[in-house]
Amino acid sequence: MNDAIFQLISQLDISKIENHRKDLLQPLQEYVSQKLKENKEINLNFICTHNSRRSQLTQAWAKVIGDHYGLNINSFSGGIEVTACNERTIASLRRMGFEINEPGGENPHYEAKYDDNNPIVLFSKIHDDLPNPTKNFAAVMTCTHADENCPFIPGAEKRISLPYEDPKAFDNTLEEAKMYDERSLQIATELKYVFSGLSI
Repeated sequence: MNDAIFQLISQLDISKIENHRKDLLQPLQEYVSQKLKENKEINLNFICTHNSRRSQLTQAWAKVIGDHYGLNINSFSGGIEVTACNERTIASLRRMGFEINEPGGENPHYEAKYDDNNPIVLFSKIHDDLPNPTKNFAAVMTCTHADENCPFIPGAEKRISLPYEDPKAFDNTLEEAKMYDERSLQIATELKYVFSGLSI
């Protein structure tokens, strides 16, 4: 793991997470803990409407912070319609310390590197498109719209509601970068709380 991301994770303060957020995080923590106890594969599919912002951030941070704690987390993301991974999401990940390869195109497959191993590939897709799992996974709903409008996720053995506020509200404002980074750091902090508190 590169130094910038390692230092960032080390500095995330999980003590600032409010109790109502811990309640939302508990089912995810319990799901991952149970998989570890059973020595089974851990597949997490983070889902929001456009698979463009919040679900992409959670996919990236779940993989990185899982690795930080020595957990083999298979993280995925998807939506209920295809758009593109938003360039502001990618810009925020770059500010966090990821090395980004931008291939271009209508729905680019960004490669986000955080170590010398395989990069995380981020692109917009439907929740059951390849390479996403079709069984034995938890569907983690990261936006209320997808949670309400996609009541059934085929193949999911667990459905977890974990909504985040959409930084899209600040697009093309002076606070754009700040709010994307704030959301990214919130997601990273909460996933650190989940993975650091596991009982195996």
